Amino acid sequence: MYDVEKVRKDFPILERRVSEKRLVYLDNAATSQKPRRVLDALSEYYEVHNANIHRAVHRLAEEATAAYEEAREKVASFLGAPDVRSLVFTRGTTESTNLVAYAWGRKNLREGDEVVLTETEHHSNLVPWQLAARATGAKLRFIPILEDGTLDMEEAERLIGSRTKLVACIHASNVLGTINPIEELAELAHGVGALMLVDGAQSAPHMPVDVGASGCDFFACSGHKMLGPTGVGVLWGKPEVLEEMDPFLSGGEMIREVHLDHATWNDLPYKFEAGTMNIAQAIGLGAAIDYLNYVGMENIREHERRLGEYAYEKIREVEGGTVYGPEKGRTGLVSFSLPDVHPHDLSQILDEAGIAIRSGNHCAQPLMRRLGVAATSRASLYLYNTEEEVDALVGALEHAREFFGACSP
Repeated sequence: MYDVEKVRKDFPILERRVSEKRLVYLDNAATSQKPRRVLDALSEYYEVHNANIHRAVHRLAEEATAAYEEAREKVASFLGAPDVRSLVFTRGTTESTNLVAYAWGRKNLREGDEVVLTETEHHSNLVPWQLAARATGAKLRFIPILEDGTLDMEEAERLIGSRTKLVACIHASNVLGTINPIEELAELAHGVGALMLVDGAQSAPHMPVDVGASGCDFFACSGHKMLGPTGVGVLWGKPEVLEEMDPFLSGGEMIREVHLDHATWNDLPYKFEAGTMNIAQAIGLGAAIDYLNYVGMENIREHERRLGEYAYEKIREVEGGTVYGPEKGRTGLVSFSLPDVHPHDLSQILDEAGIAIRSGNHCAQPLMRRLGVAATSRASLYLYNTEEEVDALVGALEHAREFFGACSP
């Protein structure tokens, strides 16, 4: 039995009051809150073990290195990575995608080659490929979405062809809540000799992930969206692919030998970990993985599935409201709009009620244009949210709808 109240007690910030009201935090797709064990892990590192890693032989350095590498093993196991050497620490999903676009894309893409994306991509999985295409002469193609927010897989089969070198897509949409069929897309990509990159920023925190079983060649996610600290994320890649890639950044631990006229590179994963890494943040991410495993990803997924469907139905019942994305088979995220209420105004009104949501284009401007709107409001749920919080949101939406309706000419 999932005990959400027990989970909530592990998150100190949920006791905070905003505008003299208990905080209702529904902006988890942007960043999640942190459990006590993550906060404690950060404090312990700085208070007891603080030192640079890999380079010294004194006690603190050895302890810091061991904790950092233990965190790598935890994340690799969590993602189902068959080889810990293929798990690279980065600053987050954005840096991971840029790493692939630069280190793989600029080396392997040529004029006339194609990278297949979707209309639903976050800017972080779109702009890096625009830059890579501009530098190499490759072209970008886009899988469209159907009216319910799911991918048009018939069109995907047509687009992924002999010129395709990479398929890159989000696992779950940060606007629509859609969960994309990455296994099927990977099969299509591999069928034409292409690689598959998955942006897992909105999936890894919310559902079981197995990169080995998914068929993808790259998988990226961010620690701060999955209970970990900001400034840390990971890129998983198949070792044989990573081995053939050039470094992204240079200096520090990524070097094996340096001469005045050339240098050679370290083994994986250090080849892609230049300079002093975010050591404390990686250790904090390891603590977050411990907590997610303690609660259980299957339990988290089921809790969010039920809560997300509840929120979808409740928000759809608000007079005049429009809810985006599929009704079923979605993450615990709901984007919506109300007539005569600008999303930014709505966000401010809800903040006065102690309710934190996100309003704007959600770093997905092409998708906003496809939906025919400039922006939406978004309530994103996580393992510590409750039906009572959804009810509080809906009550505040109804109040806002009545208020702005009365103000309309």
